[in-house]
Amino acid sequence: MVWEMVLIIHGFPNDISALRFEWAWQNPEKSRRLRHLVGKKKKETPFLYRFRIVSEMLRLGPWNRFALTIRWLKQNYVQDFSPDCRPPIHMPITYGPVKIKTMAKDNKTKGKKNPKGSNSSSPVKQDLEGDDIGQLALPSQQRCSVCFKRLQVDDTTVNCVHPKCSMTSHIECLSRKFLSQSKQQTKEILPIEGTCPGCKQLVLWGDVIRFKMGCYQNLEECASDQDLGTSDEED
Repeated sequence: MVWEMVLIIHGFPNDISALRFEWAWQNPEKSRRLRHLVGKKKKETPFLYRFRIVSEMLRLGPWNRFALTIRWLKQNYVQDFSPDCRPPIHMPITYGPVKIKTMAKDNKTKGKKNPKGSNSSSPVKQDLEGDDIGQLALPSQQRCSVCFKRLQVDDTTVNCVHPKCSMTSHIECLSRKFLSQSKQQTKEILPIEGTCPGCKQLVLWGDVIRFKMGCYQNLEECASDQDLGTSDEED
């Protein structure tokens, strides 16, 4: 018997949460969050049964607040989510193989300018090289776009994902701001989306974190290509 991997869920905040999700997916009858689900039906294939289970899981807490991506690896096995079991709108459905991107470690990026959205703890952090004392300079006007305090070297900051927006803020400040905009009455720790204090556009929290980790580095290039395409159509 040959097994094929046709569907994966990725984008978990850490390995532990991913392993817990995988275990619950494989053992729904043992998971306290999934015990209420109906077991495998007689006319239901194992594949469709697992797909039904994961469809329900993506709508249950805590998974329904994660910035997950649903990826179909094999086009001929793609299934449509039923209307009453569609994943949350902040979880994109994508197709094709995963492209792995190796992240540069801190010890390999010393002395290099940190691009916007890089995986460094702060966009204003600079490294001292050799025996030079030098200065750890910070832009005098660089402030958090939420609390308006000056950004310090060791602050953990995030940026807006939109190429033309220069918003920078403390990660905790932006998280609290997004949570304050949520319409849900329950207390949550992890935001889903919010309005950027800089460009005032809707931003997904998952995209903000992915951008900080080094994803979407070609956004400016893509935006430029899109602008060119738009102008050609208008002509």
